[in-house]
Amino acid sequence: MSNPLFNQNVQEQARVLDGEPMTVNGAVNKTLILLACLFIAACYTWFLAFSGFADKAQLLTVGGAIAGFILAMVIIFTRKAMHVLAPLYTVCEGFFLGGISAVYAAQYAGIVMQAVLCTFAALFSMLALYRFGVIRCTEKLRAVIFTATLSVALVYLIQIIASFFGRGIPQIFTASPIGIGFSVIVVAIAALNLIIDFDFIERGSQGLFEKKYEWYGAFGLMVSLIWLYLEILRLLAKLSDRN
Repeated sequence: MSNPLFNQNVQEQARVLDGEPMTVNGAVNKTLILLACLFIAACYTWFLAFSGFADKAQLLTVGGAIAGFILAMVIIFTRKAMHVLAPLYTVCEGFFLGGISAVYAAQYAGIVMQAVLCTFAALFSMLALYRFGVIRCTEKLRAVIFTATLSVALVYLIQIIASFFGRGIPQIFTASPIGIGFSVIVVAIAALNLIIDFDFIERGSQGLFEKKYEWYGAFGLMVSLIWLYLEILRLLAKLSDRN
């Protein structure tokens, strides 16, 4: 599947044998809980950054990014205690997003609110396209999104490794037309990953997945939203640099 969180192995092992099954409403409620955790944590780091506690904000930003990545890997590969780990993941990512957003806000006035609005606009737009059948989550689409997502991850990995040697990939991380075009493509790929998330939640409810997979669906949706927000933030910064 395109989203590695929702591969075929997950779906084959998730079917409930007894007890209460997964529902769409349950996944939506879990997503709202995770959004609240993310928002509160992000506001705390933001407050620290603009209240003279930049060192603490930086510590939470870096620590949140590292802890969030570790928790995400644990959730993906174990799928245990998701009702605890998923909120912890979003809290850590909230610390990270709050710090990163504060850095961008200090340089670009109003950019954070624009990025938030664009992220939710993309979310509801993709949901509408999915619900009305404009975009269908076929196996071909899954393969295309998976390949595109993996390609973006590879580009970022190369950039990180190159940065250790004082180098980088030319153009694409700048405000040049090529850099802006790259960001537009990445934003589109991140938005398309939401289709995979919607499809998993719908299939999970229809296929009678275990109740705990409401948390897994909500977690996957949060991963895509966080990535989408960061890419939109980066794109808006590039556009501002062009003006």
